[in-house]
Parts: sequence; C-alpha cells; structure tokens
Amino acid sequence: MTSIPQAGEPTGVPGATGVGVPPENGRQRIVKALWISVWLVYLGAPVTDLISGGHSLGVRLLGWLGLAAFVAWYLLLVFRTGRQTETRRVLFSVSVLAAQATVLSLSLGREWLVLFVYVAIASGAALPGEVSRWTVPGATALLTATALTVPGGQAYLAGLLIPALMGGFAMVGIRTMIRTTIELRRARATVAQLAANEERLRMARDLHDLLGHSLSLITLKSELAGRMLPGRPEEAARQVADIEQVSRQAMVDVREAVSGYRRPTLPGELAGARTALTAAGILADLPSDGPGQLPEEVESALAWALREAVTNVVRHSGAARCTVTLATRQTLAGPVAELTVTDDGGAGPCTPGNGLTGLTERLASVGGTLTAGPAGQRARDRPGFRLRASVPLSPLVL
Repeated sequence: MTSIPQAGEPTGVPGATGVGVPPENGRQRIVKALWISVWLVYLGAPVTDLISGGHSLGVRLLGWLGLAAFVAWYLLLVFRTGRQTETRRVLFSVSVLAAQATVLSLSLGREWLVLFVYVAIASGAALPGEVSRWTVPGATALLTATALTVPGGQAYLAGLLIPALMGGFAMVGIRTMIRTTIELRRARATVAQLAANEERLRMARDLHDLLGHSLSLITLKSELAGRMLPGRPEEAARQVADIEQVSRQAMVDVREAVSGYRRPTLPGELAGARTALTAAGILADLPSDGPGQLPEEVESALAWALREAVTNVVRHSGAARCTVTLATRQTLAGPVAELTVTDDGGAGPCTPGNGLTGLTERLASVGGTLTAGPAGQRARDRPGFRLRASVPLSPLVL
C-alpha cells in the first residue's frame, strides 16, 4: 500500500486503529488480527474435509500442514498491508498463495476451492489498483480452471465465482478509500502546520512593528528627559509622563496583536508619526487626514507601512525633515492608494531588514507593492530616502 502516516498520529478512537493508520501497540495489533481472522470461518469446508473426508492419516497430516501454511501466508500478507512494500514482493506472495490453493485443491478435492476466494481478496487488499484489477480476475480464472479439473468442482464453481470477484474488487475499493483517507489526513496536518506558521509570522510582524515604534519613541523621550534634568524638571516630568503613556499604549497594542484584533488606522498612525518625529527633532510635514474612505485591509496595510517608515526615519536617517503624502491615483491597472515617506537624511545602502521584509509581505497579502531607496533629490552628501507603498483599489473607492 502507499506510504502511511507516522505512528503516534491520533486516530480519534481510544485504543482503536483509525483508517489508514498502522497499529501502534499490542492491543491494536490484537484488534486488527481479530478483524482479519474472523473471516477465516469460511475455511470450514476444508477443515470438515480433513476431519471427516475419509482421507488417510498421511494425507490428513499433509492437509493440515498445507492449510496452516496457507493461512499463515495469507495472514502475513494481509496483516502487513499498509506498509511500504515493493509491488514485486507482494505479487510474489500472492503468486505463492495462489500456488498453494491450486495444489491443495487438486490434491484434496473440491472443498478446497474456497481458498481461491482468499487469494482474490488478498490480491485486492495488498496490491495497487493498477495491478489488482488484473490479479483479481486472474485468481478467478485460475479458480475456474481448477474447478473444471477437480472432480465435482463445477457444482462449487457457481457459489465461489461471485464471492471471489466481488470480494477482490471490494478490497480494491477499500484500499483506495484508505489511501484517500491517508492523503486527506496528511493534507489536514499540512494545512494546520501552514496556519500555525502563518500565525507565528503574523505575530512576529506585529510585535516587531509595534515594539520597534514604541521603544524608539520611549528611547528618544528618555534621552530628552535626561538632557532636561536638572535644569528643567517640569519639562522632564512631562516627557516622563509621555513615556508612561507610550508604554501603556504599547502594552495594549501588544495584547491586541497577540489576540489578532490589532488593526491600525491612518489617522492614529499619522498622529503617532507626528509625535515621534517631533520628539526626535525632525520637522514633520504630514497630511491632516487620509485619502478618504478606504477598505479596512488597505488602510491597515498603509498604516503599518507608515509606522515602519517613520520608525526607520527616527532610528537611522539622521534627517532634519520628513514628508509624508497620502493620495489615490489612477494607473493603467486601475486606481491605487499610495503612501510616500521621504526624508532628507543620509541614505546608505538599502538592505531590507525584518521590518521591510514583513512590510513587503503585508502589502503583498492585499496585492500591494513596496519600493524603497534613495530619493535622488538631495545633495550628494545627503541624498535622502524614499519609501513608497501602493495598494490597488476598487473603482468604487474613488
């Protein structure tokens, strides 16, 4: 059979073996062995023939040995179904089983023709569908040929042909169902793993953006408060109060991000950007509001972009001025909402870090794009830096 899930995967029934899942302990192996062995009750005809068929002691002894060998080979073949085994090896085992059934039927009589039903069922259960669709009719044909050879076998043939064919092909269907169940179980596990990875990635992005912005602002205000002491204690106290407020808001934001409810807005981020730039001593040229009503996903993506861009300006640019523009414009592909953040700082090599990488992923999730690099409008020693985030809009938004 095709490959199976690893041992230890839950089956949904305590102490039972699920469909397509191999037995994991002794109890489950016993349960599976009992389910397989219960069908051996139909070997009553050969057993009755050995007990009261009038055979000599030597023939009965050889018959018992042959029946035991057949049953052992059959159980071994069917019990190991579900493990990764080469098709050629399984086909050889089925051939041995068919040879045993043929020899016992020809030697001991028509009562032994029932063994071919087990051959058909074993081939349907153990072989892939593209092979068993030939071996099941092959076992039935061998049953027919043997029954026509054995004295009185024709009387048994009609009662064995349908069980052999239907039993064999029923096992083919069951095998296909098991394989499908295995694939569905693996697909479900893969989806769960992808969902967990996506949630971890979301939390990492949110925490990076939230804490990076808040901690940068706390650091700036702490340095500012330190410079105001001891000469301007009242102004330093106001900075400390701002630090407390930012810290509390950061705690609220982190809790909301972890809970999955965090959705920043452009007005809130514009206000936060103005506060952060002013605390860093950077002249802030910001719009008073956003570009009109935007879908929540679009506004959220642009708000995160604004937060990340302003955090980078405060941390790394050394700029004296920062300009933010928010607008909607028409392109050949349709209307887009566009955020541009430009500073006049010294633009070094643009190496995307965790922030820009996470921001690119956020924008990509809503079909947006991110470009970042030197602004190209400053003097050589201070070329400036520009970050532009664009998100497509529905025509109804405009």
